[in-house]
Amino acid sequence: MAGIDAVDNLDAVNLANLDLNLLVSLDALLEQRSVTRAAQQLGLSQPALSASLGRLRRHFGDELLARVGNSYRLSPLAAQLKPRVRLALDGIERVFTAQPEFDPAESTREFSILISDYGAAVLGDTVAQLLAEEAPGARLRLSHNTPDAVDSADQTLLNTDLLVIPHGFVTDLPHADLHRDRWVMVVSADNEQVGEALTVDQLRTLPWVATYHGPTASTPAARQMRQLGIEPRVQVVTESFLTVPGLVAGSDRIALLQERLVQLLPLDVGVRALAPPFELGPLVEAMWWHPVHDRDPEHAFFRDLVLRATRQATDPVA
Repeated sequence: MAGIDAVDNLDAVNLANLDLNLLVSLDALLEQRSVTRAAQQLGLSQPALSASLGRLRRHFGDELLARVGNSYRLSPLAAQLKPRVRLALDGIERVFTAQPEFDPAESTREFSILISDYGAAVLGDTVAQLLAEEAPGARLRLSHNTPDAVDSADQTLLNTDLLVIPHGFVTDLPHADLHRDRWVMVVSADNEQVGEALTVDQLRTLPWVATYHGPTASTPAARQMRQLGIEPRVQVVTESFLTVPGLVAGSDRIALLQERLVQLLPLDVGVRALAPPFELGPLVEAMWWHPVHDRDPEHAFFRDLVLRATRQATDPVA
């Protein structure tokens, strides 16, 4: 298809011959799926934006927006372009807002972290507090990580400052270790099938609450357990560690959770923690970023702040 070929060959396009303002128009058109609404968003006249859409259609050799009844639908190429356009605009904004020196006290930047609810529970408040103290005009965005975002971390981190996730998921990207934790088993406080300790046989027979259960989505501890030949009987899957205690309490289900998270739970949550009946390696939480940000003074400030916040928020688990 001509449109897809255009996307694949963008690196051969002479940028000097392009009006980069068209990126702004394209972003609004793909977001609003309406010339009228996109024009209103940009403060332009409808004829002016229609002319921009015409230029974009000629450039890509594609309709981009196709009328279906009283509305417009994105073409397959337009759907492919949408995240790329937003990424490109974010990059341009960072280029033209860059300063030779960075003063946190004057910053109005939004710093973003892709993180699990476990990571946010352990670190989020301290990171937010330090940022408020040192860069009061800045904003912190904590977004929940997903298997798709982690699987394409090199792309995700082009428009997200940091990905906080344990070792075992991301490779070939700059990182810094944050803290270590241990995995513990959690069972219902009134589970009479389990005494003072779980057995390996019980791991195979009791129903499980699993987190991030899938071909590429699994905690390091769960993968390690399978390597030992222990295949859990998964009854419930959740992508939120904080929901695990409620799914275990009052049932015969069992689960693996991080010890630091268990220590943060209310005393009346209805679960108890036990040591696993097999040797599990430590969980090493780390922050990862794209190498394009290595020398960015704002990014370097934020990485250092997260490291300092981690030291404040965590103590070594004995």
